[in-house]
Amino acid sequence: MNKKILIAVAALLVVSAQLLAHHAFSAEFDDKKPLQLRGNVTKMEWINPHAWLHIDVKDASGKVTSWDIELGPPNALVKRGWTKTSIPVGKEVIVDGFQSKDGSNRANGRDVTLPDGRKLFAASSLETGTTNDGGK
Repeated sequence: MNKKILIAVAALLVVSAQLLAHHAFSAEFDDKKPLQLRGNVTKMEWINPHAWLHIDVKDASGKVTSWDIELGPPNALVKRGWTKTSIPVGKEVIVDGFQSKDGSNRANGRDVTLPDGRKLFAASSLETGTTNDGGK
């Protein structure tokens, strides 16, 4: 096989894999199902293509449910004022976002409110109706 054809096929496979790995907001989350979660941070993952915030939410009866919150890419969060110490494990936060379409305990986070009242813009997708600077 021609070397140029092999290189072209390899490049196409790499690009295809990247496109499949990344998704649109509307593929996984429902913009008609906004939610607000209050819980304690159990983990913050600074990974690409999206950072993840993990919180334990306690309901009125005291039952604890773990939630996984998709955030924007780490680089975008840093540009929005986040640092690796912005959300320490154990702290209570309020997350405003959108429920996953499959009804699991996953959400797309729009804003994260810290214990001191500061609000960090976290949206991982412009399809949530926000802009990169946190405005509407």
